[in-house]
Amino acid sequence: MILINTPRLTRSYVLFLAFGLFIFMGCKNKTDADKAEQENTSASEEVGVENSKVILFFGDSLTAGYGLEQGEAFPEIIQEKIDSLNLNYKVVNAGLSGETTSGGKNRIDWVLKQNVDIFVLELGANDGLRGIPLTETRNNLQEIIDFVKKKNPDIKIILAGMQIPPNMGQDYTTGFKNIFPEVAEKNDLELIPFLLEDVAGNPDLNQQDGIHPTAEGQEILAENVWEILENML
Repeated sequence: MILINTPRLTRSYVLFLAFGLFIFMGCKNKTDADKAEQENTSASEEVGVENSKVILFFGDSLTAGYGLEQGEAFPEIIQEKIDSLNLNYKVVNAGLSGETTSGGKNRIDWVLKQNVDIFVLELGANDGLRGIPLTETRNNLQEIIDFVKKKNPDIKIILAGMQIPPNMGQDYTTGFKNIFPEVAEKNDLELIPFLLEDVAGNPDLNQQDGIHPTAEGQEILAENVWEILENML
């Protein structure tokens, strides 16, 4: 009986092994295919990020979003708007609270280690509040612009205009305000006439210090920037 049944058992066992091997190879091939697809998808996403054009916001506490939660500063709001339009741009927030034009001039080399397509320059407010000589502020802005252009002749630059309260006297206040349109015209830059338009002086849109915008105020700043930036995209 054993000799008679052995071939049948052997054939059944072989068929079972063959079927199991077929299932195993099928699952393995599917797993490998899924893995390859996932790797290709990840690679495509990485390439998409690497190929994104960069918009760098170089500024002070207004850009940094002083006193606010992460994501509430206007550069991050701009990024959300860009993403909603499926535009291939990545926003970099290089704002530093307390930054002056002199400080910006000293750190611009480090900030521009990466490739940048659009450079938004938002500096000068702290100069004005400290009463720094107008010629110094103007020269620092010019040196930053010159450096950026030398680093990348094809870069597009937006200059954010700024105004200050008349604490320093009318001559200083007027001279300070005029720096930005004059520098923009001299260098053929796009100009945001006044970054804090419709926000400055409004207690409902500023924090307790009366200087830094609330999250709602930052939304308005983003709109002021977007009016100029949109055409570049």
